[in-house]
Amino acid sequence: MKLDGKIIRRVVTVSIGASALATALSASAYPFSKEELAEQEAALLSAVDKGYHLWHGSNPAMTTNGLACGNCHPDAAAANPQTFPKYVPMFGKVVPFREMVNWCILNPQAGKALDVNGEDMTAMEAYAFYLHRSKPIEPGLAARQTAPIVVDSGTGYPRKPTGIGVDK
Repeated sequence: MKLDGKIIRRVVTVSIGASALATALSASAYPFSKEELAEQEAALLSAVDKGYHLWHGSNPAMTTNGLACGNCHPDAAAANPQTFPKYVPMFGKVVPFREMVNWCILNPQAGKALDVNGEDMTAMEAYAFYLHRSKPIEPGLAARQTAPIVVDSGTGYPRKPTGIGVDK
């Protein structure tokens, strides 16, 4: 959690005395250095950026008809990744977001499904979930959509244009 630009660590205690907790926190307010945190954020944003490109059609194997995830879900709109896992009537069971992503790749896009444990799927999830951070989890009908994400300009994370579609 960020507060005034500083990272604050949430600590859940179970039967730890206040003095023991204060001693533990004073020894190390956060287990990572600023450099390590910067590396972790850079790795996340790299995955988000890769997911953006995949979402908007950079992998030709994901489509045989020219459609990309971004055609129906620009910037992950209406994909509602924050509501997964959830019960999806057409599957008749509770499914994770990655299963829904592959359904869309196989059906509307008529492409080849991604490896659910592969880097491309992780990037797709990183992109979709990153854009929906801090949105309420409201499982329900597919027609229910989240409120738009307010971004001063751009996509909300640093990236380079792909040169395809509206991103030229």
